[in-house]
Amino acid sequence: MFRSVARASSVVGSQQLLSRSVLRRPDVLGVIQSRNVQEDSKSFGLNLFRGQNRVEQVFPFPDVMHADQKETLQMFVDQTAKFFETTNNSDKNDALETVEPKTMEGLKALGAFGLQVPNEHHGVGLTNTQYARLVEIVGAHDLGVGIVLGAHQSIGFKGILLFGTDAQKAKYLPKLASGENMAAFCLTEPASGSDASSIKTRAVLSPDGKHYLLSGGKIWISNGGLAEIFTVFAKTEVKDEVTGDTKDKVTAFIVERSFGGVTNGPPEKKMGIKCSNTAEVYFDNVKVPVENVLGGVGGGFKVAMNILNNGRFGMVAALAGTIRYSIHKAVDHAAQRLQFGKKIHEFGAMQEKIAQMAIRHYVTESMAYMISGNMDAGFKDFQIEAAIGKIYASESAWFCADEAVQIMGGMGYMRASGIERVVRDLRIFRIFEGTNDILRLFIAMTGMQYASGDLKEIQKALKNPVGNLGTVMGMGTKMMKRRMGLSTGVSLQSVVHPDLSTAGNQTAQAIEKFGATVEQLLMKYKKSIIDEQMVLNRVADAAIDIYGMVSVLSRASRSLKNNSPSAQTESHMCQVFCEEASLRVDNNLAISTSGAAHKRFEKMTAISNHVVQAGGIVQEHPLGF
Repeated sequence: MFRSVARASSVVGSQQLLSRSVLRRPDVLGVIQSRNVQEDSKSFGLNLFRGQNRVEQVFPFPDVMHADQKETLQMFVDQTAKFFETTNNSDKNDALETVEPKTMEGLKALGAFGLQVPNEHHGVGLTNTQYARLVEIVGAHDLGVGIVLGAHQSIGFKGILLFGTDAQKAKYLPKLASGENMAAFCLTEPASGSDASSIKTRAVLSPDGKHYLLSGGKIWISNGGLAEIFTVFAKTEVKDEVTGDTKDKVTAFIVERSFGGVTNGPPEKKMGIKCSNTAEVYFDNVKVPVENVLGGVGGGFKVAMNILNNGRFGMVAALAGTIRYSIHKAVDHAAQRLQFGKKIHEFGAMQEKIAQMAIRHYVTESMAYMISGNMDAGFKDFQIEAAIGKIYASESAWFCADEAVQIMGGMGYMRASGIERVVRDLRIFRIFEGTNDILRLFIAMTGMQYASGDLKEIQKALKNPVGNLGTVMGMGTKMMKRRMGLSTGVSLQSVVHPDLSTAGNQTAQAIEKFGATVEQLLMKYKKSIIDEQMVLNRVADAAIDIYGMVSVLSRASRSLKNNSPSAQTESHMCQVFCEEASLRVDNNLAISTSGAAHKRFEKMTAISNHVVQAGGIVQEHPLGF
């Protein structure tokens, strides 16, 4: 019984978040959480936008498993690794474009479809941290299999775990946990990728109020051709109890294929993750009982976003495993390949590549266990951190796999090397679970919404400056210091190891500069900041780097404190990353407030418009014909 597998999950595009139109909606701007993001939060990511270093979530590095959990996890790790090394054949799965039946049966026997399902529903109930560790193993061996498993449990029936009634859980979870029934998550449609609010699938309540008639189509659904149970999102009419007006809202439904009217198209032909089943799914007047509404009528958007936010950390962990595999392949080759009388790992060009790959892995792995540890510790706000982790992990995994191919040369380009398949499989990870482009806007706008609470507070206080003198003076002094480039007191010296004091200072300075820049941008653009997406991208990139800095500072500090055998190497990786990241942060923040950069952005907009209008390249060919 191994109880947990990949969360690498989902369908191409089906997990994508908040488009431009959704970002304009203040009620959903901060990732669907029941709490308003303007309330006081312990989230490091949210408080970063206020130039504050709330360290509860990041220092010390999370240690959330007791001895029995660690022992149990080690057993699962051994079983999982053995299964993927001896039973699963990733190359054959890729060639067949399906998971071999013996592999599927073996996964069921291991309990791989139960994941975090509670014991009372025939699952094992792994913690997020335990789950992350097992997901790493899957990510290191077969991302395609990871998608099949993850689409089933991380999103397919995750809504039942998070929002299901006791009756819904009792009815559906046991057979889902055993793998007898497969699940799928049905959100994306031809006209709604990142913009989940624009779906066309509709559910109409029957006259007797006992069921809904569901009709529509979904595309790119992972497990779409295999699933018996679907979490489906559809528009429904909802009456406003206050105004009496009726308007469309998204509602989530648990739909069984056995209800009738559920069909699917053939498996899609894809660049990578070929063994996962991806298909269109159609619903033709499917009769869905009202008791199969999930999360309340009109609550579908909240259900969808919570599913995605709750499970995104698993992708970070899976990709940490993929990076580990890429490094292993590259190092094995570099240690054997002889050129110009030397092993190629002795050349500085190769050493830089290997070191950067190792650093990327260290940051990704640190983020994965920081986020899962926060979740297990009961922190409620981790949406920005999870989005950061997804972006950093997917881009770092791509970078590392590409560098592995480069280090291996022609051998890396050959299918037999194994890394060729990984490159193909990895390309999707920057698209689904929220495209990285949309998630960058999400990070920036969610954080800025939170930061705007500070500005509103001082504006309110200024209406009665005498009665609110403390607030006015305190916040006014901070704003003035930031404008003058002076420290407002942000420091990490009390929580980082002395050996990392320089990196700690670089990070503290980055936090202060970040807060000052956000403040400046909000004052300058106000609500129109949403239209400055090139600026927002730079802000998000700075936030990603700063979260990476605190993640490795926390982890390396723990290793140094505990005299870990790898402490010195971890210290080096931390210091190199923080130094390079601080330079990137400075650059991105400078660009975001630069008038010259803004003019460049305007020129890029003009270039893009001209290219689109021309249907391609604008200029004449240099030969004139």
